[in-house]
Amino acid sequence: MIRWSPPGPYEIVFSTREGGVSEGPYASLNLGRLTGDDVARVDENRRRLCAAVGGRLERLALNRQIHSTAVHEAQAGAVGRPGDGLWTEETDLPVLAMTADCLPIALVRIGGGRPGVAVLHAGWRGLLAGVVAEGVRALGGRLHAAVGPAIGPCCYEVGPEVAEPFGATFGAQVVAGRRLDLREAAERALRGAGVEEVERLDHCTSCEADRFFSHRRTGEPRGVQGVVARVA
Repeated sequence: MIRWSPPGPYEIVFSTREGGVSEGPYASLNLGRLTGDDVARVDENRRRLCAAVGGRLERLALNRQIHSTAVHEAQAGAVGRPGDGLWTEETDLPVLAMTADCLPIALVRIGGGRPGVAVLHAGWRGLLAGVVAEGVRALGGRLHAAVGPAIGPCCYEVGPEVAEPFGATFGAQVVAGRRLDLREAAERALRGAGVEEVERLDHCTSCEADRFFSHRRTGEPRGVQGVVARVA
């Protein structure tokens, strides 16, 4: 697991595929129930991830992700609401966003006032549609962000129907031929939305097969990793 330690009472971890109990194409820290993995194994993996941030599985909140801009206030133990972001000011309420090449993004409120966190799932559709700006708006205040492991421009080729709107929205530097830099686009979206500081964990989920699940690399069946955050 890769820990991010921003200022404030926050516990935030970006998971890898290592350290769980799942087997086969889901080995070993698969967080997704809808992947075809054994549900009991997935629950144990989620329990371990929650424990890494001092949280409890029964309070974990997560969406049914649909590549949208919907960002919801989290409710303890609530799962399955369609959306791609969660935010909370409540203590001891872990929130999870899952990915397998898309971007996991964590946001925290800093600089005094009430602590708050948000997690986002951002693929190319969500980035273009504005999920980052919606996450920033939902959490509000002075924010810092971390962009977690995702497919890198080394491995992510797209067609002109994706490359052209990305270049128009985020600048020509996010596209090189057919290669798209999702992480650079996300950083630009975050800064454009007013986030003061952006950290990036520039691991490529497609390249690093031993550490991350990747839909582009393997297709299905495969597991998912993600980001979990908690106000301590």
